[in-house]
Amino acid sequence: MFEDEKLACIKAGMQLDRYGLISLAGGNISMRMKSGEILVTPSGMIYEDMVADDMVVMALDGEIIEGKRKPSSDTAAILHIMRERPDINAVIHTHQPFATAISLIEDEFRADLTTLGNSCGGNVPIAPYSSPGSEDMGKDTVKYLGEGHAVILAHHGVMTCGNSLKQALNAAVYLEECAKGYLAARAIGPIKHLTNAQIKQTVEIYKYVGQGHGNIPEEFLGREGV
Repeated sequence: MFEDEKLACIKAGMQLDRYGLISLAGGNISMRMKSGEILVTPSGMIYEDMVADDMVVMALDGEIIEGKRKPSSDTAAILHIMRERPDINAVIHTHQPFATAISLIEDEFRADLTTLGNSCGGNVPIAPYSSPGSEDMGKDTVKYLGEGHAVILAHHGVMTCGNSLKQALNAAVYLEECAKGYLAARAIGPIKHLTNAQIKQTVEIYKYVGQGHGNIPEEFLGREGV
């Protein structure tokens, strides 16, 4: 059942490892099937050691439909997000170090780098501390996410969400790249900010990136934003 999707989740986990967003068995990946079931990575397993049968197939109420493994310890949070946000089809949780570090010094990660606006849908909110493994992680993600694709969980890690696994993965990877740049700049001197209109511009432009989306409208290309 769902062999290709299970393998896609495992591949995404190995990509998270390759980009330095997780270590060993940290984090988790979940994906909604068109028929409504949720795939969840198993608890405490390293991605490179996983096979398709290690993935757990669950119902939104928490029932295990298929799988011999214990699902992620964050399953309560994952299922809360999936129940409350039917538009979300993939959730990734990481402990990526640079984005998490920002939660120690800021209340919001402002999208002063265009890549952050592109990939995460604007400024990235920072939710207050919640216990690892708690449903509160999911409740805070739903509360703070809005129309964006990422929430930083203070003192803990990151939740990225998307209408596809690719969108959630892109948000996690580019969030970390932007966090590295931000922290490097902050160590040197004061940060120069984009205006709210310019940040909105980066969000709108990204909707036209990729195949099959048409060209970027001229009104989105000015220096002053939209």
